[in-house]
Parts: sequence; C-alpha cells; structure tokens
Amino acid sequence: MLLLAAAFLVAFVLLLYMVSPLISPKPLALPGAHVVVTGGSSGIGKCIAIECYKQGAFITLVARNEEKLLQAKKEIEKYSINDKQVVLCISVDVSEDYNQVENVIKQAQEKLGPVDMLVNCAGLALAGKFEDLEVSTFEKLMNINYLGSVYPSRAVITTMMERRVGRIVFVSSQAGQLGLFGYTAYSSSKFAIRGLAEALQMEVKPYNVYVTVAYPPDTDTPGLAMENKTKPLETRLISETTSLCKPEQVAKQIVKDAIQGNFNSSIGSDGYMLSSLTCGMAPVTSITEGLQQVVTMGLFRTIALFYLGSFDGIVRRCMMQRTKSEIADKTA
Repeated sequence: MLLLAAAFLVAFVLLLYMVSPLISPKPLALPGAHVVVTGGSSGIGKCIAIECYKQGAFITLVARNEEKLLQAKKEIEKYSINDKQVVLCISVDVSEDYNQVENVIKQAQEKLGPVDMLVNCAGLALAGKFEDLEVSTFEKLMNINYLGSVYPSRAVITTMMERRVGRIVFVSSQAGQLGLFGYTAYSSSKFAIRGLAEALQMEVKPYNVYVTVAYPPDTDTPGLAMENKTKPLETRLISETTSLCKPEQVAKQIVKDAIQGNFNSSIGSDGYMLSSLTCGMAPVTSITEGLQQVVTMGLFRTIALFYLGSFDGIVRRCMMQRTKSEIADKTA
C-alpha cells in the first residue's frame, strides 16, 4: 500500500512538472521593448536598466537628480547592442504629484512607444527605534516607498491592459517580508507594496499583465551606505547575519523573474526561504512553485524559529550592554 501511495505521489509530481509550463506566462521579449525604471540613476535601479539595455531594450530613467541621471545614461549607453537603442532621462519626484508623473510617462511613451515594463525602484530606507523616529519619517517613507510606486504604476496600467501585454515590478525588501528591530517605519512602507501588488495582480492577470515583487537583501548601494549612518546597533548586528549582495546580482535576478512573469523575486537561499515562509495567499506563477512552497513550509518554519531566537538574543544583549553602560556612567 505504501509503495502504491509513493508511486501515485511520484506520478502526481511528474504531472505537475509537465503541466506547469502550459499555465506559465509567456516570457516578455526585451529586444525593442520600452522599459521605464524609477530610481534609475544609481544602485539597483541603474543595474536593472543596464541589464535590460544589454538585452536590447529602450530605457527611460526616472529620478530626481538630473546630474546623476546624465551620469547613469552615459554608463548605460556603453552596453548598447545596436545603434537604434535609446536612453531617455526624466527628472521628477515620483512621490510628489500624480499628475506630474502621468505627464512625464506620456512624454516618454510619445518618444519611445508604449511602456512594456515598469520597474518601481525609487525608494528610501531610514532606520531608528520607534520612539526616536519623528512622525514625519513615517509619512516620508510611505510617500516615497509606497506612493512613489503607486503613481508610476497607475500612469502605465491602462495602456498595458489595452495592449494585453506588460510587466510591473515593485522593488520591496526582505524587510517587507518580516519586521525587524529599527524598521518600524521602513518595513511598514515595504509591506504595503506587497498588498498593492497582490491585489493588482488579480485585477490585471486576465489582460496578460504580470506583476513581480522583488525582495532584495542588504545590497551594496549608495542608499545602504546612507542608511547605515543612522542604523541602531541592534539593526546593524541583525543585518550582519546575512551576506551583502552586489547590485548587479540582484538586478539580474529581478529582470529574469520579471521577464518570466514570476510574482516573487528573491535572492539567495535566505531569500528563497523567506519567500516560501511568507507566501500566504500570494499568486503563484506555476503549479510547481506552489508545490514547492507546500513541501518546504514546515522545514523552513523550523529554521526561522532559530533565526528569530538569535535576533531576540541580539536585542537582549544590546539592552543589557546599554544598561551596564548607564550604570557605570552614573557611578563614575
């Protein structure tokens, strides 16, 4: 009986692997495609633009700093594969005013054609203990990280649905999968992106438009360098439990997943585990992906409990160290 059950299980798994490609989205062809990247003047955004340009795409870079945009444009153009490719630069704050964002997207489409892929990479990370953060910090991060993704997406979605083709990428963070010490403001803004993406994917999937949410770990970018200046000790020690990623590595994975129409994009073994643990009711791109999540959930939850215990230990040790220092200062 056990052998029969095992045989049925193996046959079922094989069937899933065979059927899975039939229900997966058709890959998006990047040669000649128009890709818009917000936050494209540096870091992950710039590397995503380079990766798409290498594959023959036309690029629109969107960011606030015009000087950095022009520098990024020169760097990206070095990777041209034909003389027809164009890199367009637009200086605008994507979190400030929707009408302004809509207008610049229209200008980009008039010059380079309809947007085939939008990558929402504009973002900001600020760390600090909840009681130390100004209320304005919460508002600022929600505006930049959340509304800064809503506005460009809203500006392109109608055309994508009419054309029955398109990709929208939201760059979240592993801090958008679990809340960590020091990230009460940042994690909130990144968790919001997940809810937006899940609801949007359900609306646009019938129109052959696919949404990807990327959850990169700490990545060696100018943004991380700025964030590290204000990180509490606990946050820094927790962050150091995982390795630092290169932006080129992250960008390559995000572009690959977006082309395939994968809802989730994660980096490395930790990223894969986190995505399986936090999948919940998130869409799956294939039956195989869903099956893998079901099979690995129990094991990954067990591993996660050890991680959580380690993080709590870091917080307790930092608290004890701080208390000892305060006592020493008082008695000195």
